Amino acid sequence: MADASPRTDTSTDDTDEKNQRTLRRLAQNREAARKSRLRKKAYVQQLESSRLKLTQLEQELQRARQQGIFISSSGDQSHSMSGNGALAFDVEYARWLEEHNRQINELKGIAAKADVFHVLSGMWKTPAERCFLWIGGFRSSELLKLLANQLEPLTEQQFMGIHNLQQSSQQAEDALSQGMEALQQSLAETLTNGSPGPSGSSGNVANYMGQMAMAMGKLGTLEGFVRQADNLRQQTLQQMHRILTTRQSARALLAINDYFSRLRALSSLWLARPRE
Repeated sequence: MADASPRTDTSTDDTDEKNQRTLRRLAQNREAARKSRLRKKAYVQQLESSRLKLTQLEQELQRARQQGIFISSSGDQSHSMSGNGALAFDVEYARWLEEHNRQINELKGIAAKADVFHVLSGMWKTPAERCFLWIGGFRSSELLKLLANQLEPLTEQQFMGIHNLQQSSQQAEDALSQGMEALQQSLAETLTNGSPGPSGSSGNVANYMGQMAMAMGKLGTLEGFVRQADNLRQQTLQQMHRILTTRQSARALLAINDYFSRLRALSSLWLARPRE
């Protein structure tokens, strides 16, 4: 009977230690869940802000379309009607493309919720497009660089506006890229933290499950990065429209579409190349 008491005390201490570890992990999980809810709330607010900006842009396009249709009839009537028709087409095309981009972003948001890795890897795009992929899409700053030569002549104010927009877009992209790198490092540290206990022991299993729970919480933030990147792309295009004239905006959108069409054509040629 004298030997039973120390063993009982040791067993009790081990149980208390395991309980403390479990409580700490639960507290960590609750804190991670709280932070996740705050991040999701911030993402929802960003999306709402983007929706309001898009509504404002649509109202501006509507006013521009009305001005194009009801332009003064003074001067050459045939020239006025021709100008009205071209302006109406440009404005209507810009409106249609904005709606198209909005729908694409909504579909990508739904897809990211279902499988964020599918969106990040760009599995629906051609190999050449995937080569330039950044967080599920294109880099706005790179497109603005490509468009600079396509939109000439630009006024000095427009040139500075495009230049400043390109710089601010690149800074935002760099910040998101740094966030992604920090997430990857944090995820790796989470998966490698802790030394494994004896194979099959309850302590080892509990530690493993705790690590997986924390890693899952970190992976959940990937969807937020995709949303922020899509918002940045959409807002950059909206800002570009405000800087350019309606006709210049239409030319810019056509140039963007042509660029991606050429990337897809390049990918097709690459896949069909002769192989020895």
